[in-house]
This record gives sequence, structure tokens and C-alpha cells, in this order.
Amino acid sequence: MPRYESLPYRPCVGVMVINPRGRVFIGKRRGGPEHVDATHSWQMPQGGVDKGEDTYNAALRELHEETGIRSVEKLAEIPEWLSYDIPREIVGEAWKGRFRGQTQKWYALRFTGKDSEVDIANPPGGHKPEFIDWRWEAMDKLPSLIIPFKRPVYVRVVQEFAKFAET
Repeated sequence: MPRYESLPYRPCVGVMVINPRGRVFIGKRRGGPEHVDATHSWQMPQGGVDKGEDTYNAALRELHEETGIRSVEKLAEIPEWLSYDIPREIVGEAWKGRFRGQTQKWYALRFTGKDSEVDIANPPGGHKPEFIDWRWEAMDKLPSLIIPFKRPVYVRVVQEFAKFAET
């Protein structure tokens, strides 16, 4: 495996879905090498960008694949990419050791549908479920629910999109 410092970042998108009450969709991850406990296993939808794919289209695709949600309107995006490193000790387990972390393009979307649209158990297109539970959460609580090495990104995302939590 290449040296940790020379590994690239995996290009991804992150999606903050905000309901009309100003609460944010979070899902409880099924697990993985990066999860240290049950408290910090919640996150917003996110996923990889396919080669040549527009990041906004990737965000909509990932959101649909992970949650079934399609009823959204774009509110904003963070202009720059936000990055985080995964802990060195799990690099070989995550993404087959090809990346040192992720660099993410974040979008805020207003949810315009009904909660019944959310289906984490039966993702479309035959995708494996990524979440075992979901809920609408107060935006300011998100950084305390994410795994610690992703926390600085979540703090920034909350700062950027806080104005959309006001209803």
C-alpha cells in the first residue's frame, strides 16, 4: 500500500436535506471500519462522484440511492470542496486502501415531499441499504452525532447552511 500521505482523496458529494420545519435528515449507518460506537454512527447522505459526473447530479443520485428521496429543491451549495482524513489504522479497510479520506462538495436541499417517500430499507436500483434507521434532527446537533474525524466538515456545513434551519 502507498504511503498514507501520498494517497489521494475520494471525490464525493454530501447532502443536507432540510424539511419544512428546519430539521435535517440523518441516517444511522449500518457499520464499517470507521464506526467506533452507536452514538457517532449518524450522518447525512453522501457518496462518490462517478467519473465525468456533475456534482449536483451526483448529489441527487446518491440521495435517491440511499433514501428514496426525490422531492427536493436546491437551496445552496458550498463553493469549495471540504476534506477529511480517515484514521491511519483503517486506511487499508476503507475503499481498499486507495484513498486517505474524502473531499466533498456539499449541497443544501429543501425536502418538499412526505415522510412516506423515505425508504432506507429498499434502495432503488438494487443498491444495498446504507442506513438502518433515520430521523429528522435539529441542525445544531449534527456535529455531535458524526464520527469524530468528520466533525470539522460537519461544523462547517452547519455554519454554511444554518440560515435554512430557520422556519
